[in-house]
Amino acid sequence: MTTPGAVIVDAASYAQAVEDATKASAAYYAGGNSVLDDDAYDRLLRGIAAWEAGHPDQVLPESPTGKVAGGAVEGDVPHTVAMLSLDNVFSPEEFTAWTASLARRIGRDVARFSVEPKLDGLAIAARYTRGRLTRLITRGDGTAGEDVSHAIGTIEGLPAELAEPVTVEARGEVLMTALQFEYANTVRTTHGGAPFANPRGASAGTLRARERAYTVPMTFFGYGLLPVADTGTQLADRLGELAHSDLMTLAGELGVNTTATTAVPGITTDNVEQALARVREIAALRAELPFGIDGIVIKADLAADQQTAGSGSRAPRWAIAYKLPAVEKITRLLEVEWNVGRTGIIAPRGVLEPVEIDGATITYATLHNPGDITRRDLRLGDHVMVHRAGDVIPRVEAPVAHLRTGDEQPIAFPEMCPRCGAGIDTSEQRWRCVNGRNCHLVAALSYAAGRDQLDIEGLGHTRVVQLVDAGLVKDLADLFTLTRDQLLNLERMGATSTDNLLTAIGAAKEQPLSRVLCALGVRGTGRSMSRRIARHFATMDNIRAADADAMRQVDGIGTEKAPSIVAELAELAPLIGKLAAAGVNMTEPGVTPPAPRVDGADGSTESAEAAGGPLAGMTVVVTGAMTGVLEKLSRNQMNELIERAGGRSSSSVSKKTSLVVAGEGAGSKRAKAETLGIRLATPDEFAALVAEHVD
Repeated sequence: MTTPGAVIVDAASYAQAVEDATKASAAYYAGGNSVLDDDAYDRLLRGIAAWEAGHPDQVLPESPTGKVAGGAVEGDVPHTVAMLSLDNVFSPEEFTAWTASLARRIGRDVARFSVEPKLDGLAIAARYTRGRLTRLITRGDGTAGEDVSHAIGTIEGLPAELAEPVTVEARGEVLMTALQFEYANTVRTTHGGAPFANPRGASAGTLRARERAYTVPMTFFGYGLLPVADTGTQLADRLGELAHSDLMTLAGELGVNTTATTAVPGITTDNVEQALARVREIAALRAELPFGIDGIVIKADLAADQQTAGSGSRAPRWAIAYKLPAVEKITRLLEVEWNVGRTGIIAPRGVLEPVEIDGATITYATLHNPGDITRRDLRLGDHVMVHRAGDVIPRVEAPVAHLRTGDEQPIAFPEMCPRCGAGIDTSEQRWRCVNGRNCHLVAALSYAAGRDQLDIEGLGHTRVVQLVDAGLVKDLADLFTLTRDQLLNLERMGATSTDNLLTAIGAAKEQPLSRVLCALGVRGTGRSMSRRIARHFATMDNIRAADADAMRQVDGIGTEKAPSIVAELAELAPLIGKLAAAGVNMTEPGVTPPAPRVDGADGSTESAEAAGGPLAGMTVVVTGAMTGVLEKLSRNQMNELIERAGGRSSSSVSKKTSLVVAGEGAGSKRAKAETLGIRLATPDEFAALVAEHVD
């Protein structure tokens, strides 16, 4: 579906739209402080273009439709070749129409397309003289740009010296990765500055900043390589004849960073259908990338096709940007709610003025923790940048500080637990009620009784509330000392319901240690981590005896997480003792303590017991709906199966993934596996591989 533009009804509203777009563009390219988010700006431009198409005799000379993006910014360094923008399409139909027009222009179908992510950064030209980086220039108005050579040495991916002493110009995008953005805001606020609203604005502001008291890193990704004065005829001719894909290969060989080093490398395709398939693949991986993209760039790959198609005053005719739905929008922060989780964690949640992002209406977003609120200087009434990608929980990035009116108010932090009124432990970044799990006992017990923990059938939320309100259960262990008479005295508890619940509680006593550990809800662990801890130590006694160094030996537990897990297990010691006294199992079946360690194929370690399984040394991801003998297994049971067979389960695909089990409806994870060349298996193939371990 085509993205609609802003509705412009007359010449006056058209003139106002042109003024708004020009100001927004100037503010963004000058320092990253646009009053409009990407989606609003795109809709405004499309509305302007639509009005101009119907009123060609009334087009204003300052209209942004005929100018290079960033044209409002003056530059004094001439470009050797015009540094143009790209025209946009927003749907498969628009893209197909563009390819048809390109085919008419060159007299035949395009021989080959290049497809690569459209990085959400700031375009620059990096000039190398005899292999040494000598100058950095912004896009400016496309014919001349601003000299930002003071930033040399602060941008990763732009080496100070190329692998060969050639004189060339590398063009590409400067951006901040997610980690660089977090670091930039931490440093900026430490020095008294307002936090950046988003990584792109941070890149724009940082690139132009001079004489700052601090430096923050950025990253360059190249998308072009061309000759400049003194390049030399032979090399210049060679660059002019190479396909775009070959230019990118050469850039990488010279040491310039390109998307070839990422999970979404540029590829070539032979036709429109393949190009659109790649668009879908990159879009599916968007949420998992460590940097922002706002679309996919498709180019005629061959130099001959590009030369025949030519360029307009604003954009080349042989390339197009397929824009993706915006994942960031500006809205207002109305309130902050403080919610208490099942382990007593007090989490702030932002209440937003409703805003639509990527097809979903967002009214709440995470604010992480009190320290994050302070560091970002968030205030009630602030205009804030909200980010949502795929199924990721929406989060508030930062206030859009230049939109403040002075009416914004400080966010009040709770002085006592908002649930039970007890004190608050503020010693860690995430604040916690001093009553811990007992503050939200109903939530803690409901979680413990869940299918993937102790699996106590008949103990739903309503029944848990009834038991807590009656004073029969004050912690998890009390469940296992309930008597038949106690239950029969409760409302709506007949003999059959009572006997069924007691049977289910009795069965829960026999659950493996990994499920008991998971039911305890130790912070920093979950179902997979609980299984790893249980399989590593085999018994609860061994777990409780482990210090931080011993806990770090468990796969996936690092130096930061280990001490907190050990401390919380010590805190839970009385409850664990009560559980053991009530007859709850405290061992992991099939594991012999202590399991000797062996080196895994990837340099990791694993237990000798697991090393002999068919998945030994493998990291396995399950995605999509399972079929056949695996159909009735929950995702948690699938992960348990993987670990019984010697493997490690994971929820995300990366270069370390060994196998992806792709069932029906597998989407982004399958696409990423195919991109990375990771082995794929159907549910039936996987079932055959681990047949001896399937219950």
